[in-house]
Amino acid sequence: MTMPPHTSAAAGSGCPVTGAAAGGGPAALYGPGLDGDMMPALYEQLRAAHGPVAPVAIAPGVDAWLVIGHRELLQLTREEQDFSHDPRRWTLLREGRVPADSPLLPMVGWRPALLFTDGQQHRRMRTAVADALAGINGHELRRSVRDTAEHLIASFAARGTADLVAHYARLLPMQVITQLLGVDTQTGRALVEAIAGTVSATADAAEASKRMAGILLRLIDEKRRDPGNDITSALLHHPARLTDEEVLHNLVVMFVAGNQTTVNWIATSLRILLCDPAFRSSLTGGHLSVDDALDLVLWRFPPTQNFPARYATRDMTFGGQPVRAGDMLILGLAAANADPKILPPDGQPVVGNRSHLAFSAGPHTCPAQDPARLITRTAIDTILHRLSDLELAVPESELEWVKSPWSRGLAALPVRFTTPQPRTPVTQPTDPPPRRAATPHASRPTT
Repeated sequence: MTMPPHTSAAAGSGCPVTGAAAGGGPAALYGPGLDGDMMPALYEQLRAAHGPVAPVAIAPGVDAWLVIGHRELLQLTREEQDFSHDPRRWTLLREGRVPADSPLLPMVGWRPALLFTDGQQHRRMRTAVADALAGINGHELRRSVRDTAEHLIASFAARGTADLVAHYARLLPMQVITQLLGVDTQTGRALVEAIAGTVSATADAAEASKRMAGILLRLIDEKRRDPGNDITSALLHHPARLTDEEVLHNLVVMFVAGNQTTVNWIATSLRILLCDPAFRSSLTGGHLSVDDALDLVLWRFPPTQNFPARYATRDMTFGGQPVRAGDMLILGLAAANADPKILPPDGQPVVGNRSHLAFSAGPHTCPAQDPARLITRTAIDTILHRLSDLELAVPESELEWVKSPWSRGLAALPVRFTTPQPRTPVTQPTDPPPRRAATPHASRPTT
């Protein structure tokens, strides 16, 4: 990659806030100092210094390009002939310059899953995943989310205080998604722990990956012999004829991407509702729908800030930068949403505008965004109804963000409240009519 050698701020030559190296070198997208609260400042510094594509380092000595322009990110996601998903094209990996124990590899190492494929192979896997997700009954999912939310609220209601990250947002999607996969509660907990360990930057990642594979292979064996009304069974019996290994790795991708994204979406939405009285008033007063509110959150605070990766298939000038074949490009989702070129003069997204890139774009647009929205909307509706006087228990300035350049999530959201409101029976679901369940012979076009 044609850029100056990496120099971190720790060496005393760069910005102490953002880690950007002096002289225009790559900014460090790693280290304990990065969190969701300070990252926007880094994006704007990079935009001013480099334009829509900026040099960054995602680990010591591991350089990449961060795509922060909205137009450029659309090009990156739509033009597969120039930008591949397959990490086996990555020059640094092919040349052995990424250590085998690097914490990056669980995120970017090749798997036989739709996230790491292009063209026909991607379309085959995506059709199976999309059909499996299309088989989710919207009314049943909403009831499941609401029942899970009510159970979680009941677990802390008597205390009058809670951490809505640890006690609500982090637990609810995990419990719902494991149900959708056809996993029982105990196995679901073990799977969540194993997957979390697999994607962590620790020495235990390899052992956690083995536990994860063992759990999923047992699930796959069970569902192949005795299929149920769940996503795992739908993938196994789809006409795309995914192998057990392909089903396993697509389940991992679906769980990892769907769970943490939904956790962050729920927690951040609740934070804004608690910290922005005008925003909450607009929502409760009917001037802003819940879906409008959720989209504003996706514009301003997308749950995934940066997403790896694409790999250039040829030498090119892209966003004014000399990108070489085999270079890694990171999707700067949060920065692209804040691109001044696509926002109104006041910098605020227009209500109802869904052209944000929180779910990416192009052929690899997230196929699970509809169920993720339903889960998030129902989780927020339920807790706002049951805990109508919910308020932040600490000053907003004391809220802490997870230390990660990839995910934008709160570490905790402490709240207090008085007696919960009684549950109101739902006689008429407010969701759109459920989609027809996918049959083994169904197929649908992919994006």
